[in-house]
Amino acid sequence: MELNFNFKRSTNMGKVQDLEDRRHRQNRHFSQDFKRQKVKEVERNLTTIAEISREYQVSRNSIYKWIYKYSQMRKKSVKQIVEAQSDTRKLIELDNRLKELERIIGQKQILLDFQAKMIEMAEKEYGVDIKKKFGSKFCSGSGTTDKNTPTQ
Repeated sequence: MELNFNFKRSTNMGKVQDLEDRRHRQNRHFSQDFKRQKVKEVERNLTTIAEISREYQVSRNSIYKWIYKYSQMRKKSVKQIVEAQSDTRKLIELDNRLKELERIIGQKQILLDFQAKMIEMAEKEYGVDIKKKFGSKFCSGSGTTDKNTPTQ
């Protein structure tokens, strides 16, 4: 018997797809060697539980069961922070982003220094004050007009 779901709202389309995937997905069995290998990779911080879960479409709960069953560290009563690698990756990404931003700031500073030097050279060459002084009054134009002055 096949069930047909007729959802009118587009927000439910992801849910419909998930239901169809679950119905058509067959139970998969992974070998003990595969599970042991993945647990070793997690223990050595070569991969994370989230990565294994996404790559092989395995629930995180199943992976934790594998760790409980096959982990050498658990048998030695050693505690391990399972997701330590993800924090390390975040720090590396943030460090790389910081270096990139410092590089951009350096380029902008060079540009500002160049522009300041060009303005200075132009002022000397043409004898004109190009920079606006903060304390100077603004020029109001050709003069003031008086509204009470009769026009001819």
